[in-house]
Parts: sequence; C-alpha cells; structure tokens
Amino acid sequence: MINKLRGRNLAHPGCLFGVTIGLTIGIILASVMAVAYNVALSTVAITWLALTVGLGALGWIIGHRLTSRFPALESEEQEEPGKSAGAV
Repeated sequence: MINKLRGRNLAHPGCLFGVTIGLTIGIILASVMAVAYNVALSTVAITWLALTVGLGALGWIIGHRLTSRFPALESEEQEEPGKSAGAV
C-alpha cells in the first residue's frame, strides 16, 4: 500500500485526518466543557475551532514532511516512444 503513496504529496490526506480527529475530539471536549463544567459558549466554540484548525495544520505539516521520505519509484515498465499512457 505504501508504494501507491510514493511520489505523492501527503499534505492533503494528513490535513484530512487532522481535521477529522480535531472535529471528533473537539465535539467531545466541547460537550464535556459545556455540561460538566458549565463553561461559556464562546469559550467552548473557540476551543472547538482551535482544536479543529490546529490539528488540521499539524496533519498538513506532518504529511508534507512524510512526503520527502517516500520518493517516487522508477517505473518498471518501459514506455515505447510515440505511445502515450492514455492511448489504447
């Protein structure tokens, strides 16, 4: 599976994972803060937004850094001159 990711920028999938985790943890934390600790709505909303954006940015940075570790592999099949990859 890792061979399919070689040569691709992993920043976008990293950001997607970060935002998804940020939304999930943010919703759980916001509900605990609102119900158990009776925190103001604006504080809960700012905490949720900060978790979502922060983990999304962290995922983007980690994904971008991982890209350099997985360079593109050389193609095993040699293309004939004059033939394009999409031609049948």
